[in-house]
Amino acid sequence: QVQLVESGGGLVQAGGSLRLSCAASGRTFTAFVMGWFRQAPGKEREFTAAISWNGGSTIYADSSKGRFSISRDNAKNTVYLQINSLKPEDTAVYYCAARRQVMGAWSYPPSYEYWGQGTQVTVSS
Repeated sequence: QVQLVESGGGLVQAGGSLRLSCAASGRTFTAFVMGWFRQAPGKEREFTAAISWNGGSTIYADSSKGRFSISRDNAKNTVYLQINSLKPEDTAVYYCAARRQVMGAWSYPPSYEYWGQGTQVTVSS
């Protein structure tokens, strides 16, 4: 089992920045690909970014490129999502997730085995 706890969400004005954190406990953190997803009201959960076990590989959704940055600190068992130039359309609950399988699409939510409870990000215009 892996427990994931997100933090860092909040209310921010458009143009601002946030850094979301996801602290992991349980199984070996380095065994997992880590991803960030978000879900806005009335919409499906969507992929934003993912990172390999050592941080050497990252992928981003097209909508995330340029403003989102994923990173991880394996010594702290934590993965981060830096979001800059926030827009009202970034308003959503942001979830981190973990998967052991390296092969396959990292953007596919059902491929992730463990999920956090989410942190709310609200961007005001």
